[in-house]
Amino acid sequence: MASTSKTLVATVVLQLEAESKLSLDDAVDHWLPGVVQGNGNDGTRITIRQLLQHTSGIRDNLPGYTTPEEYYQQRHNVYEPKQLVDLAMAHEPEDFLPGEGWAYSNTGYVLLDMIIQKATGQLAHQEIENRILRPLGLNQTRWMGTSPTLPQPHAQAYQLFGSGSRVNVTDQIPVDYENLSWVTTTRDENRFLRALLDGRLLPVRQLAKMKQTVPVSTAVQELWPDGRYGLGLVERPLNCGGTYWSHEGGDGGYITLNGVTDDGRRSAVVSMSEARGDTKDHILEQENAASALIDHALCAGGPSTR
Repeated sequence: MASTSKTLVATVVLQLEAESKLSLDDAVDHWLPGVVQGNGNDGTRITIRQLLQHTSGIRDNLPGYTTPEEYYQQRHNVYEPKQLVDLAMAHEPEDFLPGEGWAYSNTGYVLLDMIIQKATGQLAHQEIENRILRPLGLNQTRWMGTSPTLPQPHAQAYQLFGSGSRVNVTDQIPVDYENLSWVTTTRDENRFLRALLDGRLLPVRQLAKMKQTVPVSTAVQELWPDGRYGLGLVERPLNCGGTYWSHEGGDGGYITLNGVTDDGRRSAVVSMSEARGDTKDHILEQENAASALIDHALCAGGPSTR
């Protein structure tokens, strides 16, 4: 699932808000005192809402691999959430004040996992299982933790690092194993997205908050033309009119794009097992091709698409 799991995290946070267990306006420092500090980072000025919406200004500095050699060296490295946050704290924040700009931050969602644990006494993945997966019967969606393997059967994942360097990268532990080690199927992902948008997971008030959006950065607009970001959800226009909701995910060869209509009646998921990550043009071509498939499926009419 990679970053598609951010929608799972955001759903749990909004459920906790509905239960008065936290507020979206709580400062990060209220739940995680002293964790976000240094080099201009200040957890007393960043709210939970800003983490959810990528408006916190916290920079990403997650480890990763850009060559086959780095993949083989780093694929089984394990990092605790606090280690990942500390890597980000070694850098100054983005050049905007919290709430006054937009920059995608995986680190923000590492912090949200930590806040969920503080608010509930349980790890975030346990809350996701109890609150979302079991009630919906999503038994093919699983948290894999630090396992480098996938449940059988599964697609093989390939990463194109450059000309002639396509590598099978299936055997790996996600860098942020707490947040990004979720696996699923297209069937389960469709069921989750439809349940979220048709109101089965959140009260009306919380779902409305999730759908309050801001523009994404100029760089991300290239991938999501006219895209806007809510709380763990992306809003994108449909060629046939109106908009749809989504949250794509990509990590180490696997890339997934998805979309669901505003009423939750139609959804589509495109799963790919090769990342053409060698050039900016190839990345954009792959993104555009999958986005066109989603748009066509949601505009075509008829029953929901998988």
